[in-house]
Amino acid sequence: MKRSQDRILTTHAGSLSRPESLIELNRVRSEGGKIDETSYAAAMAAAVAAIVQKQRDLGIDILDDGEFGKPMSQTYDYGVWWNYAYERMGGFVRPESVPESEHKKSSVADIALTTMNNRRDWQKFGEFYQDPQSTGLVGSAARRPTRRPVCTEPITYTGQAALQASIDNLKNAMAAAGVEEGFMCSVAPASFARGEDLHYSTEEEFVFASAEAMRTEYKAIVDSGLILQIDDPSLPDNWDMINPEPPLEEFKKFAMVRIEALNYALRDLPEDRIRFHICWGSWHGPHTTDIPLKDIIDLLLCVNAGAYSVEAGNVRHEHEWRVWRNGTLPEGKLLIPGVVSHATNVVEHPQVVADRIVKYAGVVGRENVLAGTDCGLGGRIHPQIAWAKLEALASGADIASKELWN
Repeated sequence: MKRSQDRILTTHAGSLSRPESLIELNRVRSEGGKIDETSYAAAMAAAVAAIVQKQRDLGIDILDDGEFGKPMSQTYDYGVWWNYAYERMGGFVRPESVPESEHKKSSVADIALTTMNNRRDWQKFGEFYQDPQSTGLVGSAARRPTRRPVCTEPITYTGQAALQASIDNLKNAMAAAGVEEGFMCSVAPASFARGEDLHYSTEEEFVFASAEAMRTEYKAIVDSGLILQIDDPSLPDNWDMINPEPPLEEFKKFAMVRIEALNYALRDLPEDRIRFHICWGSWHGPHTTDIPLKDIIDLLLCVNAGAYSVEAGNVRHEHEWRVWRNGTLPEGKLLIPGVVSHATNVVEHPQVVADRIVKYAGVVGRENVLAGTDCGLGGRIHPQIAWAKLEALASGADIASKELWN
């Protein structure tokens, strides 16, 4: 992975705003309508080429395909980063196809079946979350309960063709735009395996089977020459989904099993081609019951990755730069603090972005910082705001670079 050798390099967390034409094609597809697959593939390739060029024009150094290969059929979608994997996995069926008498519950299933309005934060601020007029931000209204697909057979990876198409589109677009380094996002086993399992004997078997299947995707991305980004909001996010609040050590044991599964999936893959992203959930709300970074920093650093992407612009977590003092970041690793946030429609001033970058450079070293975003911007805020935030990110990095190298 590139380092900030003579200036602060910029990147982001993955998802970018899809063009309306692509969203419409995905909507027709999701509703069972017929589309010409050749035309769809051409439209996808063109959309990826355009988004790569736009990122470069905005000043983003290490970029991706906007996660366009993960079909999104509406403008705002908070779940596409993980639910795409069900289309690439065998062994799952729709929950309504399983008789109610056969459904079972485990702690993993309980987490998956927990709707947003059962979270501790949503219970604490119930009036806010139940009032759709309380905020202009997307995602504040309560959601209907949903169930993830149910595992009924051995888990297998079946998405090779879709994955290869995404890899080819991104690499072709990078070549056309003259971009040297790109990354591709893939969901972590822990964030994927939060559904109901009717096949494996234990939760651990279920999670490790998911890890073995996802390894196919991880390895293909690394072998293609792209940087692999593992998306794992579950590491901090599961904390708020377990109600009532569990003892910290019990939660950490629960999380460590899932980290071990991820490392198992990453075995023999080079750490310097892997970055690990966490966040505290993309919904727009108070987040007062988020687990502090200081309580899970040891778990985060157990992941075999060369870079760690964390929230730093979200005002609930902006103060956590202090966690990285005293040599917390291992030697040779990179830190990707999110210096612009998906959690607000306010576009950060470039000087604010620069100040955040300089703060992190002061505690981990300027060469060890890549300026990023808290989470993916696509599907969470209006596209016009998303582009303005990326522009502010690049401008802030320029200001910070002048201060840090002069």
